[in-house]
Amino acid sequence: MPITLAQAKTLSQDKLVNQVIDEFMESPLMASLPFDNTVKPQGGKSLTYVYNRVTTLPTADTRAINSEFVAQETVTTQEVVNLKVLGGSFEIDRVIANDERQVVEHVSFQVGQKSKATKALFHDLLINGDSGVDATEFDGLDKAVTGSSTEIIPGAAIALDSAANIGTNKEAFLYQLRMLIGEMDGVTHLLMNGKMYAVFQSLADQVVNIRYVRNELGQEVLFYGEAALVKLGYKAGTSNPIIPIGGANGETAIYAIRVGMDGVHGV
Repeated sequence: MPITLAQAKTLSQDKLVNQVIDEFMESPLMASLPFDNTVKPQGGKSLTYVYNRVTTLPTADTRAINSEFVAQETVTTQEVVNLKVLGGSFEIDRVIANDERQVVEHVSFQVGQKSKATKALFHDLLINGDSGVDATEFDGLDKAVTGSSTEIIPGAAIALDSAANIGTNKEAFLYQLRMLIGEMDGVTHLLMNGKMYAVFQSLADQVVNIRYVRNELGQEVLFYGEAALVKLGYKAGTSNPIIPIGGANGETAIYAIRVGMDGVHGV
């Protein structure tokens, strides 16, 4: 049975574990991401997760009386995911850990900082992970969608680099965004970098269906329609955005996902 981080927290009595979970839940994406288990039918667990990805969608047709439908089947491809280990470690002398607490509780502080870095790494691998380049990584969304029918690339770059350009080009931008969402079977999250998130904040002053919603942690989460906007931030320990800004025109990308057991989920 899949569980969310919030459900996992209710089963934990360890304060340090709950501190880590709380840090992860500050990400609107990680807070809502379900995690499936890898329990095998014959018992025990595995580091390999197998699922089926739909590669040919079903069709329907009409037919004349006394004729037959042309057979067509939905085709799935079996995908195998090998679980990866991510996190970190730190060392503190036991004297400092036990007795030096005048300014900061060192173990709790280090756990908090390591949790922030792990959250950033998870966000990074979710987008940029490539097991073909680094066998310790899992494959990310960029590898999965590049060249697919759900990759929407405008014919020309849409300038959103100033308030004036946002005002001029917002209709063209929102049209392309709707085209992207229209290619999917529902969207729960839009993933982006900080500069694109700032564009949506500016659009919120002009567009009715971009709004703030306060979640159970008291955070204000920006929504476009039914999709939560997630600012993924920077790669762990750097000032490099997870979703880069590049090309001659300073272009970037938005990733639209649907969280669920038949969509994007953790293992």
